[in-house]
Formats: sequence, structure tokens, C-alpha cells
Amino acid sequence: MSKKIIVTGCNGQLGRAMNIVLANKSDIEIINTDVPELDITNLNSVLEAVRDIKPYAIVNCAAYTAVDKAESDWDLAYKINAIGPRNLSIAATDVKAKLIHVSTDYVFDGNSTKPYTEFDMPNPQGAYGKTKLEGENFVKQFADRFFIFRTAWLYGDGKNFVKTMLRLSEDHDEIKVVYDQVGSPTSASELAKAIDSQMFTDNYGLFHATCEGDTCWADFTKEIFRIAKKDTKVIPISAAEYGAAAPRPAYSILDNYMLRLTSDYRFADWHDALEEYLR
Repeated sequence: MSKKIIVTGCNGQLGRAMNIVLANKSDIEIINTDVPELDITNLNSVLEAVRDIKPYAIVNCAAYTAVDKAESDWDLAYKINAIGPRNLSIAATDVKAKLIHVSTDYVFDGNSTKPYTEFDMPNPQGAYGKTKLEGENFVKQFADRFFIFRTAWLYGDGKNFVKTMLRLSEDHDEIKVVYDQVGSPTSASELAKAIDSQMFTDNYGLFHATCEGDTCWADFTKEIFRIAKKDTKVIPISAAEYGAAAPRPAYSILDNYMLRLTSDYRFADWHDALEEYLR
């Protein structure tokens, strides 16, 4: 009998990547849902759907990710990023399904000088990070068997930083990009492979899940342009000069410590993953 896997937020970057990774497995039936099919913020709807489907696992790729907007739209961000995972956790426990939840580097304050492990204390600064941390806490509270994957600087099939830079390069000779924020650009396809590598095991818990290596936004952009053979010049500016509405972590490097210690899965280096994505 095939295992049913519910993918929420199926039209997002990670949702699409999960579909590609799971597509070639003959014993898997993917049940894709997005807002029209399943409102994760409504507990009764979630319980009804999950009891009906009886999935092997739920992969929650749904999130409110508009970081700046979240500052003024707290209720909606909280409903999607915290109440949603809570509802999915309650339903997963009800039918004895596994829950896979995706979180973010924004749960940290970004003041570290060494890569964050899973044991470092979260201290989110903005609404987005705070609501995502609440989501993690609800998963730990209500899900019996769960995997939480914290990722960062995600790009894939959809609206993302890489595509924005390439679009800007079409009609700009030079663009200003922040240099004083560092992290690990991570392709959605690499994250989907990591989720797939753990989902069918009992290796439950919290994992950091980013591509290996690190860079700043300005150097990331230079690498995008180098691979894509664009001549647009990158002018490094400070985050203060850029002036975003919500605080961003200056230091976002996550150490995939738990994956390294408890599994054989290794992420690709961010340069290699980017090259594959742009090919």
C-alpha cells in the first residue's frame, strides 16, 4: 500500500521541490494542498482533512514569509507561522502521522560570531522570527513524531533573491547589495533532499539544514552574475544604508550539527548548489 504524504504550501519553492524529490518513488502518493484546498489556520478543517486522508507524514511547507510586512501584520503571520503548525501537529498526532516542519535562521538574533547549532538559544528580533519560533514550540508541544528543519537564504522555483538579482541585471549597469549580513544560500532542492533523507527514519528532532559554506549578499550576487555571465556591477552597501522595515540577522550561519552527527546526509556546498540551480 502506498504511503500518503500531505504537502502543505505545495505551490511555494519548497513545496515544488518536495514534489520533484518524491515524484520518482513508486510507493508514495503525494496529496498537494495550498490555501484553497486546506486552510491550516483552521483546526477543524485540518482535523477533518487529515482524518480523511490518514497520511504517513505531513510536510509543512506553508509559511508567512513577508518579513517586513509581518511587522504590521502580526495576526496573520502568527496564524500561518504558529497556529498552522500547531493545528497540523494536533492532527498528525491524532492519526499517528509524522510531521515535518520548516523553520528559519530568523529565530536567532544574528549577534553570534560562530555558526549556530541546534542547542543555541533562540532570540528572534522581528515578528517573522518570533512567529516562526512559536510555530517550532507548538510542534514540540503537540506532535508526537516530528522533524523541524531550520533553513536560511532559501531559493528555488518561485520568487526569490537569485531571480530578483537576475531580473535587475537586465536593465541595471550596477546594483547595490548588502555586504554586512552573512549566511548560507540554500537551494530548495537541497533542502527537499535532506527532508526526504530523514522523513522515512525515526531520527526525530530539530535539525539545522543549509548548504555548506557561507557568504554575504553582495558576494552571493557576484557569484550569481559570474555563473549567469552578467556584466552588472555589484556595489556593496551596509544594511543600515539599505534600510529594511524589519531587523535582519547580521549573522545567519547555521551549523548542520545534528544531521552530521546522526545521519549520513550532507548538503552540497552553496556554490555547487547555485551552479546546478542556474544550469
